[in-house]
Amino acid sequence: MNEMSMAERAITDRPVVIGIEAYVSEEYARAEDEKLWGKVWQVACREEEIAKVGDYVTYDILDESIIVVRVAEDRVAAYYNVCLHRGRRLIDGCGHTKRFSCRFHGWKWDLAGKNVDCLAREDWEGALTDENLTLRQVRADIWGGWVFINMDPDCAPLRAYLDTAADMLDPFELHRMRYRWRQWLTFPCNWKVAIEAFVEGYHVPGTHPQLTKYGAKATWSQAHGRHSVFGPAAQKGFGGASGGVSGDIDMRVALADVIGQLWEEVNATTTQTIVNAAKRLVDELPAGTPPMQVQAHLMTQAAKDDAARGVVWPRIDPAHFAKAGTVWHLFPNTVVIQGPTFALCYRARPNGFDPNSCVFEVYVIERYPEGQEPKPENLFKPSRDEATWRKVLCQDFANMGEVQRGMKSRGFPGARPNPQQERGVTNFHRVLAEYMGTGAPQALD
Repeated sequence: MNEMSMAERAITDRPVVIGIEAYVSEEYARAEDEKLWGKVWQVACREEEIAKVGDYVTYDILDESIIVVRVAEDRVAAYYNVCLHRGRRLIDGCGHTKRFSCRFHGWKWDLAGKNVDCLAREDWEGALTDENLTLRQVRADIWGGWVFINMDPDCAPLRAYLDTAADMLDPFELHRMRYRWRQWLTFPCNWKVAIEAFVEGYHVPGTHPQLTKYGAKATWSQAHGRHSVFGPAAQKGFGGASGGVSGDIDMRVALADVIGQLWEEVNATTTQTIVNAAKRLVDELPAGTPPMQVQAHLMTQAAKDDAARGVVWPRIDPAHFAKAGTVWHLFPNTVVIQGPTFALCYRARPNGFDPNSCVFEVYVIERYPEGQEPKPENLFKPSRDEATWRKVLCQDFANMGEVQRGMKSRGFPGARPNPQQERGVTNFHRVLAEYMGTGAPQALD
């Protein structure tokens, strides 16, 4: 799936209708366990969560639980989180250990998955061997600072799976970023409804009208194999910070306003350094400075400010920056909104086999001076209010549950994504159909 065929492009680009089964059917949700989640590379954690040998994280998806552990300074491993004696889960949550111990009968395994303690092993009269006592391994690999796992032993390598998405995002050096904040909640919608709320920009004028005060804009959207990306139609600056500025306005004032608004209403998609540099634009540049010069000055000054405190910006060619877009959907369930020193990320997972519920996680990663990286906990925040989630996310949340409810209406014929600005949604369902063995989205008559 590295290159899209002509047929795949036709499906992605044409007007289609997407049925509701994938969103509301429990049978479909159960089939996803084997056909989708058992076959794809998926983000289990950030590498910083298992920085030291012996650090581990458990990653749960439906009925499966996976242990992700650092076994050496340069290697991580993943195992099914189950005792090979009677099936008890070995460990929960995250932490640090030298051995994984079953609390039922005390069997133990080392970090390499080798059994080091089996009570009365001689009773099995040789039937238990070092080989059949070894924890069952799961494929694990690292890209961009994320640890991915794949339960399919015959899967393609992670880099081949990510393909163009990795090529486009590599220059942003996401692996050098660290958590700034992390939050999660359970949400009354299918995991696909949750992730689709963030893989297109067509919703911005309707959902976030305050972000379009300098002129509503269209977006471009493009599929790349399994994955997709979108960005503002007139992308000129960095990330999403300048995409909302257009028309005959004072760019010095507009940029400061837009970037400050994002900081207050999202607490992401920019940094305090960039906010501070934007506030100085009116003092540092004369009125009438061309917009492109204003944006270039902002980028230059913010990079200098960061360098002074020990944060070096990556060198990204402006043409690549524009081509890389603003928001990437990494199939199946991760969204990355990237910038030069920051990224806002989403992950959605099914909450059991209930098609009407999901676990939704939001976090921000950022570049920090060495030794000054914060270590925030992943906080459960069930209250969907602006004090907890800020205005923009609350506006998105207001849609997600209502979409799940509306899909069950007799009056709903199926989703009809914009064939230009919502290619990411159409491509998502094209790829999903391939994994699930169902028909691709149908042409809209």
